[in-house]
Amino acid sequence: QVQPVESGGGQAQAGGSLILSCVTSGRSMSLYSMGWFRQAPGKEREFVAFISWMGGSTEYGDSVRGRFTISRDNTKNTIYLQMTALKPEDTAVYYCAGSNQLHMPVRASQYDYWGQGTQVTVSS
Repeated sequence: QVQPVESGGGQAQAGGSLILSCVTSGRSMSLYSMGWFRQAPGKEREFVAFISWMGGSTEYGDSVRGRFTISRDNTKNTIYLQMTALKPEDTAVYYCAGSNQLHMPVRASQYDYWGQGTQVTVSS
């Protein structure tokens, strides 16, 4: 199994950018599909982005497609989420997660390992 730990959250202005990182410990991250989810107060956990175990495939939630980019460096057991053109509605706790499923898992229930989350707050 892997244990993800997120970092890089914080405050940003609308239109600005942030980069989130997620470092995993335990087994090699290259064995897992990885994803980002977010959860705003009073809302369900929302799929943000997925990246396949070698990085050849990615998928994004409709609300972030074209603004966010997911990437991974298996040599560093790290994945990244580059967030641009931020909006106040991007405010949420962002979670990094690992999945044993290889075929584009996009639901939270398809992920097996979760980090503690990092807060992102976007002000208008």
